[in-house]
Amino acid sequence: MPDRALDLRRKLEILADAAKYDASCSSSGTEKRDSRDGGLGSTEGMGICHAYAPDGRCISLLKVLLTNACVFDCAYCINRATSNVQRARFTVKELVELTLDFYRRNYIEGLFLSSGIIRSPDYTMEQILRVARTLREEHGFKGYIHLKTIPDADPLLIAQAGAFADRLSINVELPRAESLAALAPEKDNRAIRRAMATLRTHIDEAKEAKAEHAAGRTRAAPPRFAPAGQSTQMIVGADASSDAQILDSSANLYGSYRLKRVYYSAYSPIPDAPAVLPPAAPPLIREHRLYQADWLMRFYGFNAPEIVEGGTGMLDLDVDPKLAWALRHRERFPVDVNRADRESLLRVPGLGAKTVERILSARRHRAIRLEDLARLRVSLRKVAPFLVAADHRAAPGLLDRADLRALLTPEGGLAGQLPALPYKPVQLSLFGAAA
Repeated sequence: MPDRALDLRRKLEILADAAKYDASCSSSGTEKRDSRDGGLGSTEGMGICHAYAPDGRCISLLKVLLTNACVFDCAYCINRATSNVQRARFTVKELVELTLDFYRRNYIEGLFLSSGIIRSPDYTMEQILRVARTLREEHGFKGYIHLKTIPDADPLLIAQAGAFADRLSINVELPRAESLAALAPEKDNRAIRRAMATLRTHIDEAKEAKAEHAAGRTRAAPPRFAPAGQSTQMIVGADASSDAQILDSSANLYGSYRLKRVYYSAYSPIPDAPAVLPPAAPPLIREHRLYQADWLMRFYGFNAPEIVEGGTGMLDLDVDPKLAWALRHRERFPVDVNRADRESLLRVPGLGAKTVERILSARRHRAIRLEDLARLRVSLRKVAPFLVAADHRAAPGLLDRADLRALLTPEGGLAGQLPALPYKPVQLSLFGAAA
């Protein structure tokens, strides 16, 4: 094997491994494209990083750094300037060829590209932009491209990146500005926010132009700018931020910049870490609970303060946030599944957003019974204490029981209190047709 191939493989090993700390790898929300009318690649179909589209499709992305060299010395980063790690850097040509080669081998359908800061923010952004432009313009690549943007880079460079990328993202890194100043003094929270605001403006303008064109009010083709929007990432557990502070920061980001996603990444201890960092990683379940809480804010009508109530400012690690809220607000239950409005149903533990829509549709034609919920794959053990159905009302006093929380665990004894069903619910086959 030629030395060059060995060098390229080693670069890939180093730079793909270095990219694993970035959690914001998503391929959903963009426009549909394919190469049947020319070019290479698509954003459709089934396919080294796996992301999932809203309809459940698995899309494989080459997730890699342009380089893990960096002039910044962020305390929490394995690639910080003073870190003793092996450095590597792709040329633009190498990364373009690698992406195309992996696509032709059916390994990937797109690219997730980030980078350490080399020379300057502008120079780094120029290199990232060259990769995307070369793929799109010289090779007709129509697959998914997600670019990490550099907050301090020239706004013109970021504006150009939006013409080639499906999604752009800028990491806020930490929930509080004071934490960023302490652990990453070379990064400017205000610059990050300004860059996010710039992205929001460009995205909004592109959407408005597209709507005008679709309505026939303009003849010129609308400009393309990151149709899948922007996202960000926060590291959890590197500072003393509480879950309440994290969710409050996320709510602000969603409201101010219309982000598609905030990703949460549990802090992972790194070799030779500065003493200001915690010696151990936070429990992984904390990251999971934050994602569940984030989901409640985005799709279930909850606000950040009500999700994390109480003096600790931390989510309950033993139960999911919706169940924890319901146990704190038992006066809001039981909810009549045949009469309650959408907002009330969305607050019932065990009822997902899609299930609620199906219930609202089905109850126009018949009264909903427990067996109907079972057919929708609803966990009867979880929902039974909190709702009333045509054939079900929880046992008197059940909602007031001090041990209700324990009863709702998998080992709890609530299952025996449910009425017998006329059939046994079955798990949907992974590959079979839906029932």
